[in-house]
Amino acid sequence: MPRQLPLYVHKEKSRHGKIVFYFRVGKEERIRLPDDPGSKNFKAAYTAALRGQKLEQDRSLAIPRSLRWLVKQYMESETWAALSVATRKQRGLFYQKVVELSGDIDCRLIRTKDIHKAVERRKATPALANNFLKALRALFKWAVEQDYVEDNPTAGVSKLTNQSDGFLVWTTDEIAKFINHWSIGSRERLAFELILASGLRRSDIVRVGKQHLTNETLRIKTRKTNTPVTVDFSDRLLKLIEVSETGDLALIVGKNGLPMTKESFGNWFGDACREAGVQKSAHGLRKFSATMAANAGATAHQLMAMFGWTTIEQAEIYTKKADRERLGRLSSRLVAEHFETEIAPHLDVGAGKNQKIKTKSKG
Repeated sequence: MPRQLPLYVHKEKSRHGKIVFYFRVGKEERIRLPDDPGSKNFKAAYTAALRGQKLEQDRSLAIPRSLRWLVKQYMESETWAALSVATRKQRGLFYQKVVELSGDIDCRLIRTKDIHKAVERRKATPALANNFLKALRALFKWAVEQDYVEDNPTAGVSKLTNQSDGFLVWTTDEIAKFINHWSIGSRERLAFELILASGLRRSDIVRVGKQHLTNETLRIKTRKTNTPVTVDFSDRLLKLIEVSETGDLALIVGKNGLPMTKESFGNWFGDACREAGVQKSAHGLRKFSATMAANAGATAHQLMAMFGWTTIEQAEIYTKKADRERLGRLSSRLVAEHFETEIAPHLDVGAGKNQKIKTKSKG
């Protein structure tokens, strides 16, 4: 027989088909309870609701429906567990600050204007403010799906305009400087060519090993977005790998022969760049790779597949710039062709400066 629910606890199915539990006495306000009736959190929330108390005495137990409680529920969900480690770390820091400042506010009372003010307070660092907004959007999107809140207060808040292009893209002169300084066979040259050929992030380039290669094809799932990436290496790059110093499970290793962390790799590669007279980064080289691919005619979806992006907007940053130049040149040729064939087809190239151009006579 199914377990009998405690007094005043009602089980309902949400509009998303999820089973939820509420505490309600008569026609008083409903109080949402945790999803597992057998958990300690459920018993604590039920006891507090039964006594008409708030759990303010014990800060480890969040008040039901408070922002602190909502963040806790989200960070215990399968949705949160499916995020990458890096994403959880970044968003977790944002949520920690929010909870410290406004943890006891009823999450149902948060409005769009509140989110807008929170973003505006961070306008001095637009990129950070936009990442903060992205974290809140994910939280409240999940809360709406769980029927914890009716509306997503982040829906009407726009991202801040960020004038910075972030990491600077390498130039062809800087590419030449690097390859002239670091010879074939060095770990620095191998790292450079692997990033350029694959477009992988630091967190993935440090994991790439021969186990990811089948003949000339590299297959790896990205750490940041958990997206599979498949790229082909040229014969030249495969030969470069053969003559370079590599590790057993990672192609790029430190002096001790062990794989690097993404942080140590970033510092090491940055030092290699400066030694070659280049003031750029590994991420700037990744952006150069994307720029080259776009200029060569790669579509937005092709770029997404190669660089592990999950939204087309990221790819269009590169394709739009490349397309504008290519389409602009094409359009100018069309204008010239139309003018020469339809409007002024009989240009007398031998005429002097003062000679009038003859056109078709009508009538």
